[in-house]
Amino acid sequence: MTRLTRRFAFLAALLIAGAGLVASPQARADEAPDAMVGRLSQDVLDTIKTDKNLQSGNLVRVMALVDDKIMPYVDFRRMTAAAAGPAWRRATPEQQQQLQDEFKTLLIRTYSNGLRQISNQTVDVQPMRSAPGDQEVVVRTFIRGGGEPVQMDYRLYKAPGQGPGWKVYDLNVMGIWIIDTYRTQFAQQINAGGIDRLLQTLAERNKSNGGK
Repeated sequence: MTRLTRRFAFLAALLIAGAGLVASPQARADEAPDAMVGRLSQDVLDTIKTDKNLQSGNLVRVMALVDDKIMPYVDFRRMTAAAAGPAWRRATPEQQQQLQDEFKTLLIRTYSNGLRQISNQTVDVQPMRSAPGDQEVVVRTFIRGGGEPVQMDYRLYKAPGQGPGWKVYDLNVMGIWIIDTYRTQFAQQINAGGIDRLLQTLAERNKSNGGK
């Protein structure tokens, strides 16, 4: 699997995870997680295929799409806290918010170029292995078309209250869970200089990536 293919797969996974504004609130609350992922996956792939700005990796367009459609369906606070590990609890609210912002920017800037690879892909949702009362599940999928199938899995939990019934909090691309990947990277920076060192490193990486 090439680096660009992995970039495509991850950002497509983010987009797929958050495209549910096309459904009614009641439908979102009642929909099974595998049905939601399957329906929304194909909706998003079809959207990308017809949007040249998304295909080109236009960061303004991608950022707007993420804020508008993805964040309501991803528990990004939980994702960031898990990646930061124990240091998250020691961070101030301001540091936690800054870390979420820098992490989101890092992910989008790192993976946006992969959208150029989307052409004739389709989504194959695998049978669920869960019990009816489970509050956390894994939805396994394959993106097929344009070469070797790309494995993309989603960890979701049952979200209380209004809005979508399920929220994504981790993504697996070809056997690599995103939280595990970044937890190792974050720990190196935190051990070297605490949460401030991590924030500084992320800000510098985002600034460097933004100039490319």
